[in-house]
Amino acid sequence: MSYRIDLNCDLGESFGHYHLGNDQQVLQYVTSANIACGFHGGDPSVMKRTVAICVENGVAIGVHPGLPDLVGFGRRTMSVSADEVHDMVVYQIGALLGFALAEGAVLHHVKPHGALYNMAAKDRTVADAIARAVQDVDRNLVLFGLSGSQLIEAGKAAGLTTASEVFADRTYQPDGSLTPRDQAGALITDVSEAVTQVLKMVKEQTVRTVGGGEIQIVADTVCLHGDGAHAMELAQMLRQTLTAEGIQCLAG
Repeated sequence: MSYRIDLNCDLGESFGHYHLGNDQQVLQYVTSANIACGFHGGDPSVMKRTVAICVENGVAIGVHPGLPDLVGFGRRTMSVSADEVHDMVVYQIGALLGFALAEGAVLHHVKPHGALYNMAAKDRTVADAIARAVQDVDRNLVLFGLSGSQLIEAGKAAGLTTASEVFADRTYQPDGSLTPRDQAGALITDVSEAVTQVLKMVKEQTVRTVGGGEIQIVADTVCLHGDGAHAMELAQMLRQTLTAEGIQCLAG
């Protein structure tokens, strides 16, 4: 049986004098990038530079829209209406689209960031607003969302191509949600353990939960975080291991 998977990474989250992540190094190993658009991270110069590096490395370019919360890095839940969600996502897609066009590139996908991503996973109203924003700008863009989430269902209902996302360096709850970052054991810091989890999700379509059980999961694209302490090591080992296992790494 043949397997294929997309490796995506959240990138371009530096801004001004503040440097986050290992973008240049990680982009050697991933197949798609989710680029911050100035709301939770990133700035115009960082966006331009990150798009250019993606083009150089043949990496698919994705929009990573977040809530307008630079101080909280977009990880704090906000009370926002469906119209506000729609408009902020359209705004951020448009911002990155400009830089893609300037580099002679095209956009490939949209993946919400942080709290907006988590809200859309459970709240169908938020999920529908994001799907509508993508549909209104370019219905050919792929919508990334947590595997089994409301965002995936909203994307399908809107007629969009969706990619069910799993995480290399996060643990899972029995209901398929990610363990909240403020809880112990939310992050997988051992690179070998993260790679083993990915192989299981790709080849067996299952993942072990924090309670020790296993649940079914759909894995179209795997996320690794560019700002993680072991981001470079994880990206390199994951790509090498997947290749050795005969698993194709391609943008979906």
